[in-house]
Amino acid sequence: MWAKFMETKNGYAAEIWKELFNACAVSVRVVPKTGYVNASPADPCEIYVPWGKTHVAAEIVRKS
Repeated sequence: MWAKFMETKNGYAAEIWKELFNACAVSVRVVPKTGYVNASPADPCEIYVPWGKTHVAAEIVRKS
């Protein structure tokens, strides 16, 4: 199960966070708020992490 972890201003920022989380062995799903069909890199996005890894993701954000 996935938990909503954070929101970003755009898809570019979401991809940067995704790369950071992946480097620390945390899986990430980036979901555009407008949906996949109408998505553009400038649209806000939501980042989801596995339910059991939210504490790990929070620690990564705290340290960065």
